[in-house]
Amino acid sequence: MTQLKRILLAEDNEHDVELTLNALSENRLANEVVVVRDGAEALDYLYRRGPYSGREEGNPVVVLLDLKMPKVDGLEVLRQLKGDQSLRQIPVVMLTSSREENDLIQSYRLGVNAYVVKPVEFSGFVQAVGELGVFWAMINEAPPGSVGKSP
Repeated sequence: MTQLKRILLAEDNEHDVELTLNALSENRLANEVVVVRDGAEALDYLYRRGPYSGREEGNPVVVLLDLKMPKVDGLEVLRQLKGDQSLRQIPVVMLTSSREENDLIQSYRLGVNAYVVKPVEFSGFVQAVGELGVFWAMINEAPPGSVGKSP
């Protein structure tokens, strides 16, 4: 049986977490979604340290990354992830409400794979997140070592 690929969602807004999880579910994605609430926790997860030191090996198939988060913002998470030889191959989608040109430019300069502005209306959000999930978790061919193992 093929294992489903793990998705890492780094989002501090509880409402946006619920909307994202519902959107993935409505699009019939059964992938494990690991939710972290700030940039520091995202880095702990990716580097398998702190509370995540015992997690299964393997990188997520995609990181859905909010830009404005506490402790460590999304740009710094992106900078560290793309600057690390062992993590830079992980696709990162900036999933944000920011339409600021500087945020967009900085994200691409740091190596983001996609920059998606969260639609305000629920149906638009469900469609956008569902399409992201289907593409990155099912259609895109992930590099070796990115398949999440079952918990």
